[in-house]
Amino acid sequence: MHTTELTKRHWLLILTLTLLTFVLGTSEFVIVGILTDISSSLHITNAKAGTLVSAFAITFAIATPLVMSATSHFPKRKWMLVLIGSFIILNALCVISTTYVMLLALRMMTAIVTGVLISLAMIVASENMPIAKRGLAISFVFGGFTLANVIGVPIGTVIAERYDWNATFLLTTFLGAIAFLASFFILPTMHSPFRSSMRDQFSLLTHPRILMAFFIPSLGFGATYAVYTYLVPILKGMEAPSGSISWILFGYGFISIFSNILAGKIASYNAIGRLRFVFLVQAVVLFSLYWTADNFIYGLVNISLMSLMAILLTTSTQLYLIDLAGIYQPKATGLAASLMPVASNVGIAFGSALGGIVYHQGNLMSVTWVGGLIAILASLLTFLSHRLDQKQKQPA
Repeated sequence: MHTTELTKRHWLLILTLTLLTFVLGTSEFVIVGILTDISSSLHITNAKAGTLVSAFAITFAIATPLVMSATSHFPKRKWMLVLIGSFIILNALCVISTTYVMLLALRMMTAIVTGVLISLAMIVASENMPIAKRGLAISFVFGGFTLANVIGVPIGTVIAERYDWNATFLLTTFLGAIAFLASFFILPTMHSPFRSSMRDQFSLLTHPRILMAFFIPSLGFGATYAVYTYLVPILKGMEAPSGSISWILFGYGFISIFSNILAGKIASYNAIGRLRFVFLVQAVVLFSLYWTADNFIYGLVNISLMSLMAILLTTSTQLYLIDLAGIYQPKATGLAASLMPVASNVGIAFGSALGGIVYHQGNLMSVTWVGGLIAILASLLTFLSHRLDQKQKQPA
């Protein structure tokens, strides 16, 4: 792109992709809010209903890079419209689901569509913006997920409470139709410049620099979720007033909107260099919760800072993986774009599991030390990546 400013067309594209991620995020996250309704309606246990969440995450993580590699040569506009259409159909079928097996199968298929659409949205945002504005564009697209947590999930949960859980999928179907219309009129025509084999695509994953870059967001998200997963029992231990926890969680999500805005600013210049210190600050914030939780007000301030730090890494690491692919395997930028969402799911699973192990040993607040130590590891890995980048730039 020759221009350095965002035009009206650029902004329309950004807002369309943000709408798309908002819809995808609402569909993915709302299931947590309606799990008990589903278990009661389908006559299954809450634990069995919970597999709808884990199956979605596992399918997302495994299938996304595979499908992105296999379809890397597809025209992006047409392929995205097909996928959005599939998303609408799958959510409409969820409305009429009457068995656990049917709903599980539909959610797993939705996970595949969601993962690929997210990856394609990141590529479109990256390739159609001025270089200097890529960070801003990507941060807006990621912002769709934040809005899904803050707005989409509560609305979907209220609909389920007032009517039933099937009605929630009517909402996601309707939102999907709006996203399809917006995408049909706004998405540009983009053709892949070359066709590459699956072998070419996955050769990217054999490069040490790509693997290092992959584990930066994995550790970053792991640090947050080692603590966030157990935030409700932490709040109860802080003697949060009755009925205040849902509002505190809403506030946590609202603050993350600002975290997303800051993520775009961090990505605007020397992103990996800045992230080195972001993770160190994150470690301090997580460590300090061990002591501030003794005071309700100080603890809330600390939790607010935790939310502010939570997703500062997203935009920078997304662009970093795409840029590294451009250096080491230009034919695999599609696969590279899928790695950040996959890394976040890996980090969430790893962090919550590790925090759970410590929690069940008997000391809940020790999860803050787990989160802080993981953040330090993320910082060390980022320091190493940045140093290698600097060496590569030096003349031979």
